[in-house]
Order: sequence, then structure tokens, then C-alpha cells
Amino acid sequence: MDPIIVAEQQDGLLTLTLNRSDKRNALNTEMYLALTAALRQATQDDAVHVLLIQGQGDCFTAGNDLADFMGKSSLEADDPILQFLHTLADFPKPVIAAVGGPAVGIGTTLLLHCDLVYLGENARLQLPFVELGLVPEFASSLLLPRAVGHLKAAELLLLAEAIDAGEALRLGLANRVLAVEELLPFARAQGVKLAAKAPKALQKSKALLKQELRQAVHFVIDLEARAFSLALQGEEAQSRIARRLGRTTAS
Repeated sequence: MDPIIVAEQQDGLLTLTLNRSDKRNALNTEMYLALTAALRQATQDDAVHVLLIQGQGDCFTAGNDLADFMGKSSLEADDPILQFLHTLADFPKPVIAAVGGPAVGIGTTLLLHCDLVYLGENARLQLPFVELGLVPEFASSLLLPRAVGHLKAAELLLLAEAIDAGEALRLGLANRVLAVEELLPFARAQGVKLAAKAPKALQKSKALLKQELRQAVHFVIDLEARAFSLALQGEEAQSRIARRLGRTTAS
């Protein structure tokens, strides 16, 4: 079973589906490699005008696969996770996210890099990094305060409590909330509408919208990755992740 389903439609919309529903679409190394490859190919493909990201089943993604994470000693520049983060942050074409169900960790932080975000009524966003003894990633320590203000960003990142779709919309983290059965058809229709626009103008407009923060985003991605690596190696994260996985750690 392919962990990422790549479905290009004739109308210029490329759909990437996180396809690991037995693990609530939790992202592992294989999925990061597949996502990065798909993004790089889409960048070069003139037939692709717009990208849509969705999750298989009733979950967008449960975040990073913690069991996969436990085997990492650090996050180097060539790590598949960092390769994906930088590639999506640099992706030149409009990106739409259709989020149904839980969007945990990177499931929420990647929304900060999308151009349009649509949520199902069942969507729940959560940033549980501190809860796991970790720190923010994907430049969320930079982008989230700019999106929702410092106080609310601190609440979301430090208390690590989930918010529902209505709250996410109120905070400006989404464009619209839809009934679950309407989410994907609406997101696809918006993607088709966007793909019908002049592609060069679309890409230039996106670049202009993001130009102020482009260099800062890449800098903060790497800054957070170094802090994340140190936290991941620490006893706090190791013990908390092990408990989440139902394992024991050596004392």
C-alpha cells in the first residue's frame, strides 16, 4: 500500500493523500521521502497548477510516528523530515489543505504553510510538543504568533490543548468550516477554480505574499530543528514518548 497517494487530475489540481489510516496517517520516514519527491516533481510539472493535501479516512494526521522518532538521535540537514519541511516551505504553487478529524503536531504546523485551509466540522488541531518533552517545529514558533498573536500562540504551544474547527476558524487558522461530507468536494472545487487562473500570476502572487518571511522561515526551521534534536535526546522526551508508546525506558 502506497503511504502517499498521488492523484493528478486533468484540471491542473494535484492531490496528495496521506494514506496510512491504520496508524491515523502518522508520518514516518517513508512518507516524508514520498511527500518530498511528489512536491519536487510537482514543482517541475507545468501541468500542475495547484496542490491539495488531505488525509485518508477520518483523520488528517496524528502527527509524527513516535515509534519512528524513537530511533532518531538527531535531525541533520539531510534528514527526510527537514527535507520535507524546507521543500514545502519553498513550494511555489498554491497549496490547499482539506482537514478532517485530528491534525496533531505537524498536522497543524504544516497548515501555517498552506495558502487555503478548509476544515471539516470534526477537525481538531493540537500542538502537543511540550506535552512530549519537545519543542515547536516547522517554523511554528515564528508563524503561529504572527497568525494568532503571542498570547494565543503561547496558549496553544505551552498548554498543548486541542482546539475545534470553530475555534481554529475564529483564530484565523482556516478559511472555512464545512460539514464532513462537504469538505473534500468543496476543497477540490476551490482547487479547480484556483487552477483555472493564470499559473504564472498565481505563483508570483504567492511569492509576493510570502517574500517578507521567506528567509526567516528557513532560518527558524533549522533553529527549531537543532532545539528539537536536543530535546529528543533528553530524558524528558524519551520517557514521555516511551510512556505514550507503552514502553519503558532505562533509568
